[in-house]
Amino acid sequence: MLNLADNGLTSISDEIGNLVSLTMLDLGHNRLASLPESLGKLTKLEFLYLSNNKLSSVPQAVWGLKTLIYLNITDNQLASLPEDLCHLSNLIELRLYNNQLSSLPGSIGNLTQLRELHVMRNQLTSLPESIGKLKNLRKLVLEGNGIESLPESIGNLKSLTDLDLRNNQVRNLPNSIGKLKHLRFLDLRANQLADLPTSLAKLQYLEKLDLRWNKSLAVRQWVSKLEERGCLVYR
Repeated sequence: MLNLADNGLTSISDEIGNLVSLTMLDLGHNRLASLPESLGKLTKLEFLYLSNNKLSSVPQAVWGLKTLIYLNITDNQLASLPEDLCHLSNLIELRLYNNQLSSLPGSIGNLTQLRELHVMRNQLTSLPESIGKLKNLRKLVLEGNGIESLPESIGNLKSLTDLDLRNNQVRNLPNSIGKLKHLRFLDLRANQLADLPTSLAKLQYLEKLDLRWNKSLAVRQWVSKLEERGCLVYR
C-alpha cells in the first residue's frame, strides 16, 4: 500500500512503476495534471485513487490494469473516456463524479463485474445502449447531469437496487424500467417528467420512490397501490 494523498504533489516519478507488488495506490487530493505511463507496470494493483487532482486524461497504460477492482477519478477535469476502458474486466466499483464527461464509451458494457457506477455531476445527456450489459450492476448514480432519456436496455440491469436520476432533464422513462425486479430505491426528483410508465407498478421490492419537483407530473392511481404495499412515495 502506498498513500501519497494530500501532499500538494504536482508530479509523480516514473520510478513508481518499479513497485510491481503494489496493490493499493492513493494519489488523491494533490495537484497532479498528468501521470506517468509507468503506472501500467503495476500489474497487481487493485485499488487506485486519483480523486481531487487536475487530470484531463489518464495514461493509456492505466486502462490495461486488469487487476483493478476499484477506480476513483472523481473531482478532476475529464471530458471523455477511451473505449479501452473495457479492458478493466475485473472492475467492481467506478467513481467518476464531478468531471466534465459528456458521454460514456460504448465499451463500458464490457465491465461485466461492475457493481457500482457513480457518474453524478458531469455533462451527460444520454447513456449508451450497452449500459444494459452490466448484469451485476447494483448501484447507478446519475444525479446532476443533463440526461433526457434512458435506453430501453436499462431494463436488463436485473441486479440493480439503486437508481439515482435526480436533477436531470428526463422527460419520460422506458417501459423496460419495470423489469428491474430488484430495484429498491428510485430517485426521480427535479426532472421534466409529465407521466410515469405503468410498468413501475411491477417493482414489488421498491422501498422508496421520490417524484418531487417534477412540475408537470401527473401521479396516477396505481402509485397509491405502491404505497399500500409499503413503498414510501414522495410526491
